[in-house]
Amino acid sequence: MRTRTTALAVAAGAALLAPVSLPAAAYPQETAPPRKSAENKGGSAAREGSVSASALLAKVGSCKQISRGKYRTDDGTRANIPVCGKRGAVFWKADMDIDCDGRPSKACNRRTDPLFFHATAFQESNGRQLSAERLPYIVVPGASRRWNHAAHGITGGSVAAVIHRGKVLYAVVGDTGPTRLIGEASYAAAKSLGIRADPRSGGTDAGVTYLVFKGPKASPIQSHRAAVTRGDALARQFLRQN
Repeated sequence: MRTRTTALAVAAGAALLAPVSLPAAAYPQETAPPRKSAENKGGSAAREGSVSASALLAKVGSCKQISRGKYRTDDGTRANIPVCGKRGAVFWKADMDIDCDGRPSKACNRRTDPLFFHATAFQESNGRQLSAERLPYIVVPGASRRWNHAAHGITGGSVAAVIHRGKVLYAVVGDTGPTRLIGEASYAAAKSLGIRADPRSGGTDAGVTYLVFKGPKASPIQSHRAAVTRGDALARQFLRQN
């Protein structure tokens, strides 16, 4: 498992640049939450919203690299993962390590996770730390010369479509990680995707696509329902773009 950041590193990464302000009129407005449906291919994997995993993966089949360098998935591995750009979104294809940081819970605490840290880079609307056990969120690399998420309109509450084995999960950007590593999501995100969520031995070595949409965020950040609603609207718009 990767080395997590300290509170000081998290704060420094998040503060390098403020988020880019984008006109809200350019993006779809929040509507009633779409109902869950089943992925047609195979018929066994549930997905959130109205957009299929296959449609999103086809849209991100090629990569226009926007990061100045590439990332490692874990310490000691090759740096071969670029951050790619498409109109309205950024994406990368990597592994998934388990982030259990934030508000302590039965599954996420100092006993269950030796790298547990009591804070996340972004907080709930009421000021509380995010709950990795309850909220599906992803971790973006800390801001650096290699790539700065905030400079591309990505910040806390930005919505991501996380795709794994035919399943689409909408999650929020909830934490930042090391500046050299990529591919991490919360306990709840892994569990929702059918990935082993144990912070010590869980995760998966490959096969996860993280598609993060620019524009309006999920509000409040702690509402998964809001992430699904916003994410489905942004995903449908993303598919319509050239």
